[in-house]
Amino acid sequence: MRRSLCAGTALAAGLVLCLAAPSVAAQSRRTTAQFVPGLRQPVELVVDRWGVPHIYARNTDDLFLAQGFNAARDRLFQIDLWRRRGLGELSAVFGPAYVEQDKATRMFLYRGDMDREWASYGPGAKQAATRFTEGINAYVRWLARNPERTPPEFRRLGYEPALWRPEDVVRIRSHGISKNVYSEVLRSLVVCAGGVKASEALWRLEPERPTVVPEGLDPCAVPMDVLHIYELATRGVVFENGALRPAPADITGSEGSNSWAISPGRTATGRAILAGDPHRALTAPSLRYVAHLSAPGLDVIGAGEPALPGISMGHNGTVAFGLTIFGADQEDLYVYELDPSDPGRYRYRDGWERFRTTTERVPVAGGAPVDAELLFSRHGPVIKIDRQRNLAYAVRTTWLEPGTSPYFGSMTYMGARDFAEFSAAMSTWGGPPENQVYADTSGNIGWVPGALTPRRGGWDGLLPVPGDGRYEWDGFHDGARLPRSYNPRQGFVASANEFNLPADHPVQVGFEWDPPYRKQRIDEVLASSPRSSVEDSIRLQADQVSKPAQHIVRVLGGLASADPDTKRALNLLRSYDGVADADSPEAALFETWFSRHLAPAFRRATLPPEVADSIPFTDVRLLADALESPERWFGPGGKAVRDDLLDTTLGSAYREVAGRLGADSRLWRWGALQHTEFTSPVGANVGPFPRGGSAYTVDASSYNPATFQQSSGASFKMVLDVGRWDNSRAVNAPGQSGDPRSPHYRDLAERWRSGDYFPLLYSRDQVERHAASRITLLPQQ
Repeated sequence: MRRSLCAGTALAAGLVLCLAAPSVAAQSRRTTAQFVPGLRQPVELVVDRWGVPHIYARNTDDLFLAQGFNAARDRLFQIDLWRRRGLGELSAVFGPAYVEQDKATRMFLYRGDMDREWASYGPGAKQAATRFTEGINAYVRWLARNPERTPPEFRRLGYEPALWRPEDVVRIRSHGISKNVYSEVLRSLVVCAGGVKASEALWRLEPERPTVVPEGLDPCAVPMDVLHIYELATRGVVFENGALRPAPADITGSEGSNSWAISPGRTATGRAILAGDPHRALTAPSLRYVAHLSAPGLDVIGAGEPALPGISMGHNGTVAFGLTIFGADQEDLYVYELDPSDPGRYRYRDGWERFRTTTERVPVAGGAPVDAELLFSRHGPVIKIDRQRNLAYAVRTTWLEPGTSPYFGSMTYMGARDFAEFSAAMSTWGGPPENQVYADTSGNIGWVPGALTPRRGGWDGLLPVPGDGRYEWDGFHDGARLPRSYNPRQGFVASANEFNLPADHPVQVGFEWDPPYRKQRIDEVLASSPRSSVEDSIRLQADQVSKPAQHIVRVLGGLASADPDTKRALNLLRSYDGVADADSPEAALFETWFSRHLAPAFRRATLPPEVADSIPFTDVRLLADALESPERWFGPGGKAVRDDLLDTTLGSAYREVAGRLGADSRLWRWGALQHTEFTSPVGANVGPFPRGGSAYTVDASSYNPATFQQSSGASFKMVLDVGRWDNSRAVNAPGQSGDPRSPHYRDLAERWRSGDYFPLLYSRDQVERHAASRITLLPQQ
């Protein structure tokens, strides 16, 4: 290994310019060295051409400190805003407009025993978080002495980055991606308006289950705005018209993912291949950060949350892992009867129980601090009090339990050496609920889910329940009882958020899962490929075949219409192959028809009229079933009802696309409507780009039907050649850096848009060959 020859001149605040010793690929590269308080031994931070930091430490304590230092170096504004929003400290720098959001956020902080919390993640977790935050703080203090290096967002918004505490890393819980309470409220609205039968048109439940109203619940007593506080607590913030504001709620976007592993017997290389692409909101910078952490006993590379230590998807030189969201139900909404003589109490069993009250002082920039009174029941944060109905509402969620800090649990599995160790770590996983797809250098593959799932005795969690003691959680299911798969005969495993529990599985996990179309397409492609390559998995991640589109257009075969625009639409769609390519005229029409015409019309035809326009999504499985079996959905004469619905919506959709893209349908392009823009809280957006795909394609693209802007998708993708690690590929758009001044802020956006990846380098030799810069972190003298 070649060492840097540091003979430069010391600069302000311990920064030193050095000349690197010549390497094979890059001679005379400049290297910086920096003194970092708290380091015990030197750490080398090598940044490759694609902005990936490779951190080489001589012990894990220094490794996590350096990871925190580097996270602040590349993503300080992002993680500082995450911390402020997550702790309820926005008002302290942005003023009184954020007091209500700060109050809401503080209600959903972890407030349990911290010793139990740290112990949940195993030995070393607290120390890792401590060192990680020490690294962040070291960089923040360095910026205080070198303000010209402060990211521009801080100057624009007029505040300074904060110092962190170790507990900040695990107390923030509002990014837990569970949110089952939304569907509980929507189901209540539908049942109130149309009875339990009407709720069958809302969401396909798996396993199949009738809607049962819990005894004591009046579904009409659940108001539409009951989740306002919950939404404030779990939203991000954006900068608009000179001020930050809470981001709008979006429950139509899919926080899904794809992941698969292929056994050596089905690959061209004779080695396992693992691929993963988590679907999240598309932001600038990305919600994921790629890093390589190397020290004696740990050598892991991949992506994780930028504000957390460790890696949640990637590999450690022996084991590779990739996650998707698992459909466990981790939330319940409780409804309480208030004591008429004392509204500070609620009915519980045979008496009245008092709400617990906590008062916290919220600092406010430009004004006096506000004392926030936070109310809690025995179940959790009280999010609404309805004085007229004499009712209160609270949320109970597993992500406020010990050991469920989102993604921090990766500290327990990222060092696993085999499937037994990995499965044992996943059996204690709290949240968010995950599928993990696994592969190792011995040629094994597997799938194992993890989730802290409440045990509900005699009720299912699909509707809110009275909080009077009849509907308590009876502890939690043993995570080791969840199913798993190891070296299946088919030679591959895959997960795409679909219902994946065996029919006879004894544990009630949840009933709301993503439609199976992405998983079906993945299985279809993998089963037809006896010798898959890394490039094949890259192509599969870009696959834009829409299985529901293929199903739905088949229904159009016998449809006749007198409307000339409907005839034109039929002529175009009857030959549609279901590929949602950005250049496809058929996809432009189909997606406009489906999202803006057919789906809303289906809701109006099947849901009570009082709520049909308030439901923001359509379960495409139910819609496709209604089109194929209209009598079952629309009664006698159902075929005529269906045909009229198709006729009307096809004509209106054709006219809309013609109005947007011109009369000549041959010139229509789906990418002229759907677009991607990586959005920044302060407007440093990247894009827009034309975009193909849909919510139901492997190359997933959930979009807002009102604007056709992509709302979520896979900004990070990886394909790992297990055992020949330098042949692995990844992309993280729009770039690794969160600083708009950096060349790595947007340099991966075009690569991502075109389906290109960069090498995810692991060996020290290859990292050195592709090094772009180097920082040597030195113990403070």
